[in-house]
Amino acid sequence: MDRKDRYLEDYSEGEVTEFGRKEVTAEEIIAFAEKFDPQPFHLDAAAGAKTPYGGLIASGWHTAGMTMRMMVDHIVSRHGLGSPGVDELRWLKPVRPGDVLTCRSTILSARRSQSKPDRGIVRQKIETLNQHGEVVLSWLGNGMVRARSVAEEKV
Repeated sequence: MDRKDRYLEDYSEGEVTEFGRKEVTAEEIIAFAEKFDPQPFHLDAAAGAKTPYGGLIASGWHTAGMTMRMMVDHIVSRHGLGSPGVDELRWLKPVRPGDVLTCRSTILSARRSQSKPDRGIVRQKIETLNQHGEVVLSWLGNGMVRARSVAEEKV
């Protein structure tokens, strides 16, 4: 089944999916930082060298954005209805120019809404990994997804 065509009933607890590939460039790091997070270690390698990071690093918000893009490109369902939020967002290791990021999703639960039975919440652990297999970012995501049984009843 196409992962992007899943309804609530198609998610299984414990399911693990690895996806995406994004090579990070210094130019992207700096452009994001200039616009959204202009701290010295995100803007300039020499300034970053004087910090505990030892060089230029991506903003954690940039890493979250790259993660979200990989999710939309590979696993976010066409039947998705957005998200009420994420929990426990963690930046675990710096992301540097030249790093190659991939993602891993683990389904923690999928439950139908009692108040709105045409949809449910899929809770998943999202991890972003670098080329060494080190987790650089993680969060617990809550995505709203249409339920197939209700969608089919309306046809």
